[in-house]
Amino acid sequence: MKYPVRILMLVFIISLSTTYGQGKFGLGIILGEPTGISAKLWITGTTAIDGAVAWSFANESAFHIHADFLIHNFGVFDKVVTLYYGIGGRIKFRKDETRLGVRIPVGVAYDIPSTSIDLFLEIVPLLNLNPSTSFTLNGAIGGRFHF
Repeated sequence: MKYPVRILMLVFIISLSTTYGQGKFGLGIILGEPTGISAKLWITGTTAIDGAVAWSFANESAFHIHADFLIHNFGVFDKVVTLYYGIGGRIKFRKDETRLGVRIPVGVAYDIPSTSIDLFLEIVPLLNLNPSTSFTLNGAIGGRFHF
């Protein structure tokens, strides 16, 4: 199991980093449910794709990969605190099963002035579709350095 996990993490990071020329790219950590490596690629001034290669500690531990399309609303708070929301997908590899789900992240991001660092807090309602339909909630904090 360790070998496929390493390959998936490497492919995820390389695929995001090769698209760097298309926008601002950030790489960092996510802590909570799940915990791991987080990446974000800005597509336009208000939209981005983010994702994580992480470990889930809820119930039985499992390897977790997710990606989300995000829309940022800069007018809700101020220029350094941004509300974001979006939709995405998740794959969770447990010992005995693979779970697929739809994510609906809602969060706030704080761009630390005069740095290339952002901090974020998000809550993610999650609809599991496979192997059975169920609803759960993820949440995390994190930070990324933008290149």
